[in-house]
Amino acid sequence: MRPVEESLELIKRGAIDLLLEEELVERLKTGRPLRIKAGFDPTAPDLHLGHTVLINKLRQFQELGHHVMFLIGDFTGMIGDPTGKNITRQPLSRGQILENAKTYQEQVFKILDPARTEVLFNSTWFDRMTPADFIHLAAKHTVARMLERDDFGKRYASGQPIAIHEFLYPLVQGYDSVAMRADVELGGTDQKFNLLVGRELQKHYGQPPQIVLTMPILEGLDGVQKMSKSLGNYVGIRDEPNEMFGKLMSISDDLMWRYFALLSFRSVTEVAEWQRQTTDAGLNPRDVKFKLAEELVARFHGIDAGRHALAAFIERFQKGALPENLAEMQVQSRNGGLSIASLLKAAGLVVSTSEALRLIQQGAVRIDGERVGDRNLELATGSKHVYQVGKRRVARVEVL
Repeated sequence: MRPVEESLELIKRGAIDLLLEEELVERLKTGRPLRIKAGFDPTAPDLHLGHTVLINKLRQFQELGHHVMFLIGDFTGMIGDPTGKNITRQPLSRGQILENAKTYQEQVFKILDPARTEVLFNSTWFDRMTPADFIHLAAKHTVARMLERDDFGKRYASGQPIAIHEFLYPLVQGYDSVAMRADVELGGTDQKFNLLVGRELQKHYGQPPQIVLTMPILEGLDGVQKMSKSLGNYVGIRDEPNEMFGKLMSISDDLMWRYFALLSFRSVTEVAEWQRQTTDAGLNPRDVKFKLAEELVARFHGIDAGRHALAAFIERFQKGALPENLAEMQVQSRNGGLSIASLLKAAGLVVSTSEALRLIQQGAVRIDGERVGDRNLELATGSKHVYQVGKRRVARVEVL
């Protein structure tokens, strides 16, 4: 085990809340490997980089010699986490949950050490519970306390319906900590209420209450909204290497430093020095972004894949290489010009102008290799350029 001060520094890296730090210090002083819990409901088959913020922190706990418990919420997933929702979520079937759970196990071991990771399913204990057991569990919390949670409180005040099973979710998640005898539970900042419920339930069941560690919610490629597959602003950890590399290169220079803080295993000192050099010594932020993209591609696809993705990106975007058999097309202008969104739709590079505007905002649209930042850009009649959307959609388009 490392010294307590050194352990704390790594544990707190990138974290928002550590509740309660003094309790964690006392447990670290014992030298006993702590039981570290993080739970994921497999509501979709693929993980993205937003999910890995917590998984990276689990990896750091492993490096410190602690026992990591990766919980797959195959039971809670059928309830549906109401956190941050203003409507009742549709629960998934057991079959859907189990199918997604298989892919989760494959993906998390790109980061975690399989030999030091215990994978658990919360159906193990909940399938054994009787209706009377659930009533007993529900009796340990009040409706008033549930309504203290921000999203429940807002829905109640606005007259939005709240289903009874949604009140059960924090209790069920909290009971996981009892069943697992967790010393520490990790979660996003939006999970703070649920994590504290677990702490309270452990007290009811005569266990030392868990320490709560919350991590930030990672912004997606647009730098504004939470990374989400449904918003299209995500980087999937099963994305192809070149696609992953290209997506990461599309983020803003400011967002790059946040990605370093939450996703990179580089030392804080090294990253701080790069940041200083970009400000004071003329280092191009693009070259630092290369390091971030290569590291993350290598993590999920191997060192060679990271190097090849870097080389391919440089060849394609810095040396102007284009795909063979580049599509050539013409689109008709309107009154002497055509908006960029309308052009992309007319050329078949997007399915709608709204998708075009969203992708421009995300930095995924380029003209002759240069990123488009103006959603209102007009292309004049007679112009002819290479338009690229994402990695694969590219064409040379002339405006007639």
